[in-house]
Amino acid sequence: MNARARHAELMREIRAHDYRYYVLDDPLIGDREYDALYAELAKLEAEHPELASADSPTRRVGGAPRTDLKTVEHVVPMMSLDNTYDRKELEDFVRRVHDGLPHGATPAFCVEPKLDGASVELLYRDGRFVGGSTRGDGVAGEDISENLRTIRSLPMTIDHLGPLTLRGEVVIYRRDLEAINQERAAAGEPLFANPRNAAAGSLRMIDPRAVAKRGLRALIWQVVEDLGGSHSAGLDRLAELGLPTHRQHRTCNGLDELIAAIAAIEEKRKDFPYEIDGAVVKVDSLSEQSVLGATAKFPRWAIAYKFSAERAVTRLLDIIVQVGRTGALTPVAVLEPVQLAGTVVSRASLHNREIVQSLGVRLGDRVSIEKAGEIIPQVVGVETHARSGDEQPWTMPERCPVCSTPAAESDGAVAVYCPNAHCPAIVKGKIIHFSRRYAMDIDGLGESLVDQLVDGGLIRDVADLYELDRARVAALDRMGDKSAQNLIDAIVGSKERPLERLITGVGIEHVGQVAARQLAEAAGELATLLAWAPEEIESHVGAIAGFGPKMVESVKGFLADPASRELLEKLLSRGVSRRQPVAVVAAGGPLAGMSFCVTGVLSKKREDVHADIRAGGGEVHDKVKKGTTYLVAGDKVGKSKLDGAKKFGAQVIDEQALGAMLKGDGA
Repeated sequence: MNARARHAELMREIRAHDYRYYVLDDPLIGDREYDALYAELAKLEAEHPELASADSPTRRVGGAPRTDLKTVEHVVPMMSLDNTYDRKELEDFVRRVHDGLPHGATPAFCVEPKLDGASVELLYRDGRFVGGSTRGDGVAGEDISENLRTIRSLPMTIDHLGPLTLRGEVVIYRRDLEAINQERAAAGEPLFANPRNAAAGSLRMIDPRAVAKRGLRALIWQVVEDLGGSHSAGLDRLAELGLPTHRQHRTCNGLDELIAAIAAIEEKRKDFPYEIDGAVVKVDSLSEQSVLGATAKFPRWAIAYKFSAERAVTRLLDIIVQVGRTGALTPVAVLEPVQLAGTVVSRASLHNREIVQSLGVRLGDRVSIEKAGEIIPQVVGVETHARSGDEQPWTMPERCPVCSTPAAESDGAVAVYCPNAHCPAIVKGKIIHFSRRYAMDIDGLGESLVDQLVDGGLIRDVADLYELDRARVAALDRMGDKSAQNLIDAIVGSKERPLERLITGVGIEHVGQVAARQLAEAAGELATLLAWAPEEIESHVGAIAGFGPKMVESVKGFLADPASRELLEKLLSRGVSRRQPVAVVAAGGPLAGMSFCVTGVLSKKREDVHADIRAGGGEVHDKVKKGTTYLVAGDKVGKSKLDGAKKFGAQVIDEQALGAMLKGDGA
């Protein structure tokens, strides 16, 4: 057999095995045999470069690192789905569908699992994969074509002429995430909280070669073009073409069948190798979808039925106390490891002393845990009926577990805290907070490195970061000359951050990111802030829109505190964050007269969303309060913000609706 024929045969064979392994999860050969085929193909292409093509399996390992991610518009907008959590709201959805169609219509519905990953758009043209992007704001996303090419479940060529515009979810199997986290733990890197975060973060990595090692998989849940008159027919046709779909859709007629189909998916929730967080109900007929249309935010022909948070029961082995940057002592449950929502959980929050008391939890208890916002594990109940009598009560320690200083209690608050400002745990917490992306954004300053810097006496506060010696940093564990230089460069680069980032980083109580920007604009530069006399602080800070008495007193107290002033003066003397550019709210625009609070996980940095709002003439609030017009809610929104919106009458909108308002299309 000549080289060209053998190359074509190897290509076909490897693609077939990729399909069996990555799409059907049913491999026919072992890793050793597959690796031998791959090695033969790579060797053949090295000897005959003219045979190599862009869609060869050898190209999936990724090319050179990208320098940026450009924005591309979607073929048609990727809209969000309205959510429901109970049968009554599902009944209302079905009624609205019937009311929106011609009298006598009997629409069929397609029910499928709601995949919990990162949404993407995939483009095939005349049978060849040509690129793809993140969901972004629904109108445009980031071009991640090179990273998508590394996903082995996505064929690079299919037997189809014409355009195919696909919407899907990039996921990581639970077993693959566990292996990734084991590697990250061994390397001293932070673990991924869940498969969704791991998938979304991987898609935006700069180096496709690193993406190729993450085990990403793609599952397609929609085709924009008509492939048979219905949504379900389109999914069936995609499967025939060898494209990866979840293969779990079911068509239904009437509410009872819908409820049964949703219940069947929820019952099998743990059997899926990837995470799902609900079921999606869609009107199946594409023509009926067209008749129903969409609102500014959601299609009228689809809804997501969200499942309740997963719970697991395990044994409480111990309760330890962690000390945060504010000094608060937080009890943390140490658990027998248990699988929960895609990750193995061995610790969970107990929040504070009062929560422990109200739960009545004892050491040795069987406890129920769930993930708050599907991210942070927390103890939510005790299986008191399972007690043997050997369980032991627990009390909050009277001294800080880190520095042994007697613990104190805040007036009117449930928190117990360490009052020692020099407690190593508090110092470390403040440095970690200072380095975060939303503050001074110092890349490479992780928890394990901060532990070494503080424990080794190299730094005592955040100002000492700017005096670090490269040689001493290079001598630390898991460091070296290059890593040390990268860290020093990142620290030096952070000197150019605007004053608002510094104020956020030093952590003034009650002053969040938006308030930090307002305070920074009022002062203009750090030297001016330090020069204000007490009475000037009252007048300057009190005049800032939205600053109430608590915030004013907090700023006054911080600037009057000798230790805080000394820290700011040290930062100023080391050239850190001298000025604040003024972010001007446009005099006019589509958002003029409106005010916004932004919360949750968004498609871009929150400060960029704030800038978009101000450029459109709107004001930005740190919290939902009286006068806030809209709460822009991304993923993982806290209950307090939603409660605030309800209390003050702010309308809750998503990022896509904000984008439409910025274009003058209304909410």
